[in-house]
Amino acid sequence: MTKSSPLTRRGAGRPTKEQAEARFEELLDTALDMFLEHGFELTTIEMIAARMNMTKRTVYVKFEDKASLFLASVQRAIERQIVPEAELQALDQGDLRETLRALARQRIRLVQTRNGLRLQRIINTESFRFPQLLMLNFNQSARPVIDFIVDLLKREAAAGRVQPADPALAASVFLSMVVSGPVRQIVAGQPPSPEQIETLVEFAVDLFLDGMRPR
Repeated sequence: MTKSSPLTRRGAGRPTKEQAEARFEELLDTALDMFLEHGFELTTIEMIAARMNMTKRTVYVKFEDKASLFLASVQRAIERQIVPEAELQALDQGDLRETLRALARQRIRLVQTRNGLRLQRIINTESFRFPQLLMLNFNQSARPVIDFIVDLLKREAAAGRVQPADPALAASVFLSMVVSGPVRQIVAGQPPSPEQIETLVEFAVDLFLDGMRPR
C-alpha cells in the first residue's frame, strides 16, 4: 500500500487557510447567484447551504442572518469591480480626450464581465429593499474613478485647456454620459456592438469636452 501524500492527508483533516478562504469565497459567489435566481425574499439559508453541501449551522456560524449573507455577497462583488489606482493612472495618456476615451471603454468592459453584470442586476432588483447598495457601489467603485477624472480636469484647467465650473460634478456627469446607456442595454441582455460602443464613447467624450472649453 502506498503512503498518502501530505496534501491528501491534510485534505482529510482541517482545511488550510487557503482552502478555507476559497470555500468562503465560493459561499459568497453561490449566495449571490441564488439571490439573483430566486430573489432575496424566496432564497433561504437552507437553499444556499444545500447547494454548497454545507450544513445550515455552518453558514450561521459565519453570518447571523440571511441579510448579512446577502450584503456580504454584494460587497464582495463590489470589491471585484474596484480598479486599482495604478491601473487608473496607467490610462492617463497625457491627452485628455484619449484618456477619457480609454476610461470610458474600461468602465463599459467592467460591466460586461460576469461579476459586473451580476452586480448591476442585483442592485437593480434589490436596492428598494437595501437602499445602501447604491451608495456602497458608488463610494467604493465609482468614487475613485470620479476623483481620477477630477484630477485630470484640474490639471487641464491649470493649463487653460478646460474650464469646469465644478470638476466633481463634471466628472460625475461624464460617467453618466458614457456608462448609463450601455449599462442599461447590457443588463437587459441587448449589449451594444463594439462598433456602437466606440461610436458612443467618441461622441460622449467630444460632447463633454466641448462643454468644458474655455469661453
